[in-house]
Amino acid sequence: MELTPAKKTFPLISPRAWEHPADRAALNALRRVPGLDVAIRVLLGETMERSIRLMHLASAVRVGPRQFPRVYGIAQQVNGIFGVPAEQDPEIFVAQSPFLNAGAVGWKKPFVVLHSSLVESIRDDDELAGIYAHELGHILSGHVLYKTLLALLLRFSVFALSVPLSGLALTALVLALREWDRKSELSADRAGLLATQSLEVSQRTLMRLAGGTDLEQMNLDEFRLQAAEYAGADHLLDRAFKVLNLLNQTHPFAVLRLEELRKWAEGGDYQKILAGDFPTGRPEEPDLTDDVKDAGESYKAQWDASREAVKESFEEIGKRVRDAASGAGQLFKDVFRKKDDKDGE
Repeated sequence: MELTPAKKTFPLISPRAWEHPADRAALNALRRVPGLDVAIRVLLGETMERSIRLMHLASAVRVGPRQFPRVYGIAQQVNGIFGVPAEQDPEIFVAQSPFLNAGAVGWKKPFVVLHSSLVESIRDDDELAGIYAHELGHILSGHVLYKTLLALLLRFSVFALSVPLSGLALTALVLALREWDRKSELSADRAGLLATQSLEVSQRTLMRLAGGTDLEQMNLDEFRLQAAEYAGADHLLDRAFKVLNLLNQTHPFAVLRLEELRKWAEGGDYQKILAGDFPTGRPEEPDLTDDVKDAGESYKAQWDASREAVKESFEEIGKRVRDAASGAGQLFKDVFRKKDDKDGE
């Protein structure tokens, strides 16, 4: 299995080389949310990861030289690009599902799950390499601890009820996890680009995830124009709706991811990595006490700006409603005055 063309490799590259500032900022803010440490201790104990892996061992197909050899070969090459030692290669499972999706699960020994529809429909090896690298990026960045916690809180209410937190605290924790989770996808997209080493391939994959598998009916240039149109919608109401529409999403919208990836690919840092200029070193495990002040302040500023846009938008809506009501009231007054004048004649 050969990816085309031969790819550059980045031995022992540090995840910080590709992590998006918004990801680090949101994770920094998340770590300050009361109850996070409690939820981790209760839900992600010594046995839970074992249980999750056994479930996939029983219900999915483990990738290897004799099962999904194409996927196995691609993953081996991507692991080589990032300099992952053979003994640390994550397990990969293909799970039966009609949805084009993939995920990374676990925390001490995380593994990757690819949906069967994705493996079946994506015949381009470079695209599949980018998808696997996206999940590997989550693993190398230490995202999977928090992503698994969020999945358990959302899917299994019985586990959520076992967390000794008030309903309000638990809701705040879930909201914080969801906000960070969306930002973490921007970092993982960059890891995917480092594997494909082609902006066109990575953007085409995002277009496919947005519109389905029939690429003959789609055009990447047109999809890029969509992204530009969305980015350019800067009316007060547009900015508010952008924030509100995103709140219940598990991932940023495809056009947002497309635009963020383009900015990084053209911004200089990506080119430095390709040239061999990148930090090295891997964190052994996520540090819950790590505090990146600049990232935290950046995230707070971004959130405050979004909140202000929503506030201003609703104030504008309220003003328009009041103006409309006032106009309607004046109209009725004029109508009745004319009627009174006519009756008086």
